[in-house]
Amino acid sequence: MTVALLPVATAPTARRDNTWLRVLRRPLGAVSLVFLALLVLAVAAAPLIAPYGPLTQDLQATFAGPSAQHLLGTDNLGRDILSRLLHGGQVSLLGVAYAVAVLLIGGVPTGLVAGYHRGRIDAVVVRVTDVVLAIPVIITLLVVLATFGQNEVAAMITFGLLGTPGMIRVVRAATIAIRADLYLTAARVAGLSTTQIIRRHVLPRVAGPIIVRAFLFAGAALLTESGLAFLGLGVQEPEPSWGGMVASASIYINQHPSLLIPAGVTIALTVLAFGLVGDAVRDAIGGRHLRYAGSARPAPHPVDSGTDEETPSALLSVRGLSVGFPGETGFTTVVNDVSFEVRAGETVGLVGESGCGKSVTARAVLGLLASGGAVTTGRCWFDGEDLRITGRNRCADIRGSQVGLISQEPSASLDPNLTVGRQLAEIVRRHRTVSRSQARVEALDLLQKVQMPEPVAVAGRYPHELSGGMAQRVCIAAALAGRPRLLIADEPTTALDVTVQAEILDLLRHLQETTGMAILLVTHDWGVVADLCHRAVVMYAGQVVESTEVEPMFRRPLHPYTDGLLKSNPHRVVVGERLPAIAGTVPPPHEWPRGCHFHPRCPLAGPDCMETAVPIFEPTPGRLTRCLHHDRLAVGARHA
Repeated sequence: MTVALLPVATAPTARRDNTWLRVLRRPLGAVSLVFLALLVLAVAAAPLIAPYGPLTQDLQATFAGPSAQHLLGTDNLGRDILSRLLHGGQVSLLGVAYAVAVLLIGGVPTGLVAGYHRGRIDAVVVRVTDVVLAIPVIITLLVVLATFGQNEVAAMITFGLLGTPGMIRVVRAATIAIRADLYLTAARVAGLSTTQIIRRHVLPRVAGPIIVRAFLFAGAALLTESGLAFLGLGVQEPEPSWGGMVASASIYINQHPSLLIPAGVTIALTVLAFGLVGDAVRDAIGGRHLRYAGSARPAPHPVDSGTDEETPSALLSVRGLSVGFPGETGFTTVVNDVSFEVRAGETVGLVGESGCGKSVTARAVLGLLASGGAVTTGRCWFDGEDLRITGRNRCADIRGSQVGLISQEPSASLDPNLTVGRQLAEIVRRHRTVSRSQARVEALDLLQKVQMPEPVAVAGRYPHELSGGMAQRVCIAAALAGRPRLLIADEPTTALDVTVQAEILDLLRHLQETTGMAILLVTHDWGVVADLCHRAVVMYAGQVVESTEVEPMFRRPLHPYTDGLLKSNPHRVVVGERLPAIAGTVPPPHEWPRGCHFHPRCPLAGPDCMETAVPIFEPTPGRLTRCLHHDRLAVGARHA
């Protein structure tokens, strides 16, 4: 259900297709749904609409054919078949309801938790479901019926329990398939709890498979209930049930085969309708969603103690950070001994080619590493608080309320199931104690702060209805919802055209001026660094190779990699001359060379660069470089 952001008189009409209306637009789905609805209503109203009682006999009208008095005829005892069919449906459909209820209550939450959390919880759930799936269903049902005295309710509850592993597998697989989507990471960064994420963002995406499985299982449950009644193991005569009516008719199949038709056709049509409605609902829900490629699933990380101390004046202080991931060659370090700080109100650029470890470093600070990733050494402080000893709940509180994240894939960061306004209002309510109506007002205010044209109209739209620039503004608004003191922007302009890039950069500058927040900007664009950043931290092959204020770095870089990047900037090349480029590519982590990681591509490399790891030097106060020959580069810059 979508919540309007303004009263109906002022809010524009947004497109919100009701799932069941979409089902009704499909002929087979519409017919099946109407059939089931009428069947349930008729069965529920059996005491009111049945022409006779289910046990009323007329021995003078046995085996009578259809007539005005008996629309479907009578059975061997002159009982009205239509009346028994209606009353028997109460028994059969109630048994189906018991089984499906147990299936949903036991299977859906378990599958969601196992698929979302993985790890030990998932392993235990998988083992238990494997064991339960090995249990023979029919034998178990017979044991239950023998134990509980042919209690059909107990049998159908047992049938639901035995079907739960199948539902768990379906839900778990669907959850695993979407848990890597970037909008779930964005929800965690916004500070939403795990329960909120699963209930509001994961469950709607896996609703299609759940509904399909539930309807198909309902058909199987009806066949099982009817089969037990046919065998005389369910409701006993003279009480009616659909399976019992088939059993009674089978005795006289040679003389009166038409007795099988009412109950048999009703069972067949109902089972068929269950399947067709499930397919139609799946298609209706699936057609409403867009699929987005996402990043890997975020996971908590352990942080080992370090020896370096925080910078007291820094809002964010990172010291000796190393991050690793499991791979084919073992546990591989992808970020090695990274240190930097971000002061309140300043913008720091994390710069380098793709594959240098910039995004991994930023996500490690937030505790949002992909599955299997872990911080192996180092410490992080935020506003003096040591994140090494901070509990998971506190880290979740810091994300969104203290630290916000803007992703390089704006559309993938938004939940395709919810309107823009509803998503923003959800984040506002997570961080502030406000009413729903006030949260909707705050959502509009956020859209206005990011200079969104027609904020009321945009609030009622779904993410797929937004352009790239609009989606990025919405992501910025979401990051601002918790009023963070630090904003981590991971390539915020990569997917945008030049004009929109300039607008987003101007917006970030304006927001920083008005709110005073700090920005950690992950980018490979030196133009963005020059335009927005106060200081820059250059990374290469998982290491910081240079760090200083932006102006001195542009004027006189002290690392060959920084120098090569700046020289390869097309804006600094003389027209008609060949564009300089750094030879080679960034090596993958498992192929990092011995000694200086950059020496295979470095024009200044000597034998000493290949022997041991190069430490960080501080040639002048505030200037850091990881180069043994930075003095030669500085001399060359002065003579240039």
